[in-house]
Amino acid sequence: MLRSALLYLSDQQHIFRFIRNNKLAKSFANRFVAGETLDTALAAVARLNARGITASLDLLGESVHNETEARVAGDAYVAMLDRIHQQKADANVSVKLTAMGFDISEDLCVAIMHKILQRAREYQTFVRIDMESSEYTQRTLDLFEQRLYSAYRENVGIVLQSYLYRTFADVERANLIKARVRLCKGAYKEPETVAYPDKKDVDSNYIRCMHELMSKGNYPGIATHDEAIIKDAKQFAKENQIAPNRFEFQMLYGVRRDLQDKLVREGYRMRVYVPFGTQWYPYLMRRLAERPANVAFLTGNVFKEMVGKRRR
Repeated sequence: MLRSALLYLSDQQHIFRFIRNNKLAKSFANRFVAGETLDTALAAVARLNARGITASLDLLGESVHNETEARVAGDAYVAMLDRIHQQKADANVSVKLTAMGFDISEDLCVAIMHKILQRAREYQTFVRIDMESSEYTQRTLDLFEQRLYSAYRENVGIVLQSYLYRTFADVERANLIKARVRLCKGAYKEPETVAYPDKKDVDSNYIRCMHELMSKGNYPGIATHDEAIIKDAKQFAKENQIAPNRFEFQMLYGVRRDLQDKLVREGYRMRVYVPFGTQWYPYLMRRLAERPANVAFLTGNVFKEMVGKRRR
C-alpha cells in the first residue's frame, strides 16, 4: 500500500514544486541524487573512481513535451560525454528514450540517439538505454534492436526488469544478438497482468535471468543491493568458472556504500548509477518506494514545515 502511494506521488508535479523548495527534503534527496548540475555529478564520479568504482551518469527527466525539449536533452548528453572524456572520468551514461522525444516521434528520438551514440563511438565509450514502465518495454526493445544496435553494437546496451513475466524471453533474445544487458528488478507500478506481484517471485525470476546472462551473456550488469542475490551470483560464478571480468555488479548512488566497497575489495567490478539534475523528485519517490523506512523521517519533517508555514 505504501509503495503504491509513493509511486502515485512520483507523478504529482504540484508536490514536487513544494518539495524542491524544502531544505530538508532537498538535503535528503542529495543522498540519492548527485546534485542538480553536471559539475556536482562529475565531482561525485571522481569520488567513486577514487574508491575503485566506475559510474553511469543519468540526467534526470522523463517524457518531454516538444521537440525543442528533446533536442536540448540530447545536446546535454553530448556535452556530458565531452566532459567525461575531457576529465578522463571512468564513467558512461544512461539515457531514457522518453527524454529524447520517444513520445513525440520515434524518428526524432532515433535522430537524437544517433547523435549521442556517434559521440560515444568517437570516445570509445558506452550508452545504456534505461527501461521505463511496461507500456514502453516492447517499443524500447524494438527501437534498440532495429534502429540503434545494428549501427552501434559496441556502444549501446539495454536494461531488463525481472518483475515482468516476459523478461526471461527478453534475456534469451539479448543473449542471442549478444547485446549488453543491465538486469534490475524494476521500480514502476505495474498491473498483475504483466508483472509479478510478490517479491519472492520477482527475486526468483531475477536469479533465473541472472544465471542466463552470466553464463551466456555479453558482460551483463547485475544491478541489485540484495545481499542474497549477490551471494548467489558469486557462488554461481565460482561453480561455473565465470571470471570476475565477465560481469559487473551495479548499485545506486547513495545505497549500500559499505557493500560496494566490500565487493571492490573482493576483486569484483562495481559500477554506481549516478543520477543528477533538477527533475529529481520522481526518482526520489521511486527510491523511497523501494526503501519505505526512509519515508517517516522525510515526510514527518516536511509535514512539520508545511504546518509551520500555515501558522505563520
